[in-house]
Formats: sequence, C-alpha cells, structure tokens
Amino acid sequence: MKALKKYLVLGLCALTLTGSLSSCATVFGGRITDHQRRKPGAGEPQRAVRTGALIADIILFWPGLIVDFATGAIYKPNRNAQAAQQTPPTTQSAKASR
Repeated sequence: MKALKKYLVLGLCALTLTGSLSSCATVFGGRITDHQRRKPGAGEPQRAVRTGALIADIILFWPGLIVDFATGAIYKPNRNAQAAQQTPPTTQSAKASR
C-alpha cells in the first residue's frame, strides 16, 4: 500500500512539473522572434499580448504564464519585422558594393 502511495505522489509531482514547464503560447505559438524576446525601448510601442494564449494559461494552468512571459512567447510576433528580415537585398546595395 505504501508503494502505491509513493508512485501516486511521484506521478502527480511529475504531472505538475510537466504542466508547469509547458504553457500554451510556448508550445503552440511557433518560433519566437527577436521582436518577442527583447523589451521595447523608450519611445517604442508596447508589445501586443496573445489574448487566446493568455486566457488558456489562466484557465488551464496559471504557472504557465510565468514561462510564456519569461520566453516572450505570450507576445504577438511583429509581421513587419519578419518580412524585412526575409526580403533579399535591394539593387541599390548591390550597386554600392561594385
């Protein structure tokens, strides 16, 4: 009987630890961009929060909020910054290098 209690407690602890280390935005949010990781500087607009992930974290497992805010996954990615990083260099920069 004591062995059963021991395994039950260990299982619940493992489940709690696994749940606290995984959170909605971290697991389902995709890649975290540089825009999401860094804090906005003075004069820069605040980052938008993913409302769905925030509500899911609060309802399902609130310690997941700590993980999401610590990793920056709770913030919406800046689509404009991603597009600027992926665009090829312009012809002006190619002409300047000649």
